[in-house]
Amino acid sequence: MALFYMLLVFMVIAAIIAVETKDLLSSVICVGAIGFGGSLMFLFLRAPDIAITQIVVEVLGLIILIRATISRDLTFITGDREFFGTVVSVVILFVILLAGVRIFATLPEFGAPVFARLPGTASQAYISRGLADTGAPNLVTSIYLDYRAYDTLGEATVLFAAVIGATAILRSKSRKALEGSDA
Repeated sequence: MALFYMLLVFMVIAAIIAVETKDLLSSVICVGAIGFGGSLMFLFLRAPDIAITQIVVEVLGLIILIRATISRDLTFITGDREFFGTVVSVVILFVILLAGVRIFATLPEFGAPVFARLPGTASQAYISRGLADTGAPNLVTSIYLDYRAYDTLGEATVLFAAVIGATAILRSKSRKALEGSDA
């Protein structure tokens, strides 16, 4: 639980830096750190599907924002700032490494069904009533297409919208430029 609160404090600090910094690229990177922190929070809250969606949207959003930022704000790192940035980066990577080791140490043995031991969980209801409720012989299909259909549809919609948005922004030539060159 302490790791959860440390992650929350990290996200708040990154948000303050993103708002207060004058450098656009640093601000975008801090916003990305907030998003990746949010995806880790979803993992702690036992929502890996939402965490995966958050990571995909965050990566595509960062690509778009970095492309927009680099064209507007040229930053050059010199001297002391380069050393400070390297030290801060190494410290952050070390903290992330420690957090990862801590998370992997608390995971159950591979293949051990954690939710099968807990009575009253959603997974127990899916296993016991899946065939009777949905009529689908495949339990995974019944979960995704019956029990969690709206959630799955929402996640797929977010992913497709993010990909289409990134494609529209990152394409090299717009339709207007192509039409102007033909005339």
